Amino acid sequence: MAGTRGGPVVRRPAVLLSLLLLVLAACTGGGDGDGAPAPSAAQDVPGTIVVASGRDVTGKNGVRRQLIDAWNQREQREGSQFRARLVELPGSADEQRSQLLGALQSRSAEYDVVNLDVTWVPEFAAAGLIRVLPDDLLDGDVIESVAGTARWDGEVYAVPFNSDVGLLYYRRDHLERAGIERSDLRDGLTWDKLRDLVEALDARPDRGAYSKGWTTQLAAYEGRTVNAVEAFASAVEDFALVDGDGRYTGTVEDLTDGIAELRRRTEPAYTLQDAVHSDEAASLSDFAEGRTAFLRHWPYVYPALHRTFTQEQLGVAPLPGRAVLGGQNLAVTKASPRGEKAADLIRFLTGRESERCLLEAGFAATRESAYGDGARCPAGAAAPSASPTGEGADRVPRDEGGRPAYARTILLPALRNAVHRPRTPLYGAFTQTFTAQLGPLLGDDPPGDEALAARLDEALRRALPG
Repeated sequence: MAGTRGGPVVRRPAVLLSLLLLVLAACTGGGDGDGAPAPSAAQDVPGTIVVASGRDVTGKNGVRRQLIDAWNQREQREGSQFRARLVELPGSADEQRSQLLGALQSRSAEYDVVNLDVTWVPEFAAAGLIRVLPDDLLDGDVIESVAGTARWDGEVYAVPFNSDVGLLYYRRDHLERAGIERSDLRDGLTWDKLRDLVEALDARPDRGAYSKGWTTQLAAYEGRTVNAVEAFASAVEDFALVDGDGRYTGTVEDLTDGIAELRRRTEPAYTLQDAVHSDEAASLSDFAEGRTAFLRHWPYVYPALHRTFTQEQLGVAPLPGRAVLGGQNLAVTKASPRGEKAADLIRFLTGRESERCLLEAGFAATRESAYGDGARCPAGAAAPSASPTGEGADRVPRDEGGRPAYARTILLPALRNAVHRPRTPLYGAFTQTFTAQLGPLLGDDPPGDEALAARLDEALRRALPG
């Protein structure tokens, strides 16, 4: 039924296979098609360190694998018997979490290093599945907000590998056709200004494929949690749902304000109807097909979008309000017999040169130095020209140092200002509860803000004992 928010959606075909392959890899973290571990970058030797991770979104022979190869070469030159091997886990992020928890609890897989979503660190630490690491692995060069994802209970349990933060992508050409002369929105954009721009776009006579102003990820999965936390944190000063021990501290008043802001951001008058059912891949497809002019997404789609659009067509800006921090951290498993050497591998993979390589290849680097002129990626250690299928020329706009052009001016400030999702060993219970309870807000007959807030508060108190 036209205009409803809860009905089924028929998707258009993707405009670019390579673009969606990249995003699907990022959303699912999938490994090889048969679900088997990815092949080793180095032959197994007596000192093999096994690294378990989701799929690298930088393409075939991606930068993570190249960095592991570089460490193997260093070890070989030094006469060491240690080598590292990357295993890419299949399935969605939730499926990967379940696989890792099961493997480490049962010791059914001999993983030495695990690449954890930033929200998983408290859970794995509290369960005794990863070990405390030396403090100096988390030095002052790591972006402060990002460093906060690596600690639990006063100890360093992981080291930030690559980060993530919500950004706003937009179509410059759409804005110009609507008579909006200044299409650089990086300074001072608010949600009120964004709504004004959408109204100007809606008023233009030649709409083409354009349908609604913006889209994002509101399907019943982690994307809805992220969008909601961004709205709540923007509406409530010093917003927090848990304390430092992960215990629930929310109030009905704060939840009411957050729900009101989320409602405002997802009004049907401004939001693409399909956003309610969209994940990262679907929302990106809608944006690439021209159905919407604004898109909330992550840094890793910056290279993919520049394989579709020119610099004159595409812009990127900080997300209005607060943006959620994402990313992955490396941890050493408690059961690893090679813990000291595994920590040495992590030191290499998260060092200054490695982080610069990750930035040049399309990830959000975790170190301040990666965005400056001091650190350099060794020749051949990054693959900025790779597509998800291993083909295609590099079309990413770059500055004089080889960084993506937006890295210093937009990405780094966004990372510094980003907010955390609730840090708790019960994060799985939190996000399932949060996502489910907010579902009625996006339906055809949404409840009032206060009534929904009261139900959400009650559910979160059950999921996160205080």
